[in-house]
Amino acid sequence: MKAQYEKIEHQEFRSFGAYAYEKAEFDTPWHYHPEYELTYILSGRGIRYVGNGFEYFEENDFVLLGPNLPHCWRNTGVQRGNSGAIVIHWDNKLLGNNNPELHAIAGLLAKAQHGIKYHAGFSMKIKEKLLVMLQQPSFERLITLLSILHELSTTGNGELLNTTAVDASVRNYDHQRINTVYQFVRSRYQEKVTLSQIASEVHMSEEAFSRFFSKVMTKPFFTFLNEYRINAACQLLIETDQPVSDVAMASGFETLPFFYRQFGKFKKLSPKKYRDNFRRASG
Repeated sequence: MKAQYEKIEHQEFRSFGAYAYEKAEFDTPWHYHPEYELTYILSGRGIRYVGNGFEYFEENDFVLLGPNLPHCWRNTGVQRGNSGAIVIHWDNKLLGNNNPELHAIAGLLAKAQHGIKYHAGFSMKIKEKLLVMLQQPSFERLITLLSILHELSTTGNGELLNTTAVDASVRNYDHQRINTVYQFVRSRYQEKVTLSQIASEVHMSEEAFSRFFSKVMTKPFFTFLNEYRINAACQLLIETDQPVSDVAMASGFETLPFFYRQFGKFKKLSPKKYRDNFRRASG
């Protein structure tokens, strides 16, 4: 997917941006910018793309992103209304250099280049601070941001979204080809997909495409495809009462044993356990 550069504009007399928005769906293209970003999802559900990874998201999704880390949120499935988020942007100048009082926060920001996701239970505790921040004058708003970052730096609830750091500003790959692959998978993941099909979409030989995709995304294409299918399955497990066998077929898997193996590989538990855990946490 081609990551577009986005210029972040701040209001006059404010050194960082903090705002909330609501729209019919998340439609910002896959993009990057030199600022750090905190995004809290107030409403909406779908697939979150960060770097070379992606997973299902819903309300209370909360992530920290480092500079030049490509990302976007895209709605999938049936929505319960508009999609909304709180977004905060700031650059390296905001917190200065090597301040000993900010040592823990500096460590957090060093990890942000991988993308960090926070668990829903913890995230919901931060939500109130974020809502308060939006109404505060400049000085109090800065203090609240520092308080939030300090809390994030001392919690054990953060989970890295990418095993390797990704920086769009230094990547020289053919992003348009990756964009074509994303669009193809999004529309055809429920069908049988062959290497010949996807290679022809980007006008490459099968061997050349395999090398290209693995280099850009740091994973083979079929690993990427199965990971996408598993995230689609997670959405069905959460939103429907369909039997696991039906979920597997609807997500593009031809056999149930292979679905179970792939689900365990990516989610580290069974589909039934995943559904039960979600309903227990939501109930």
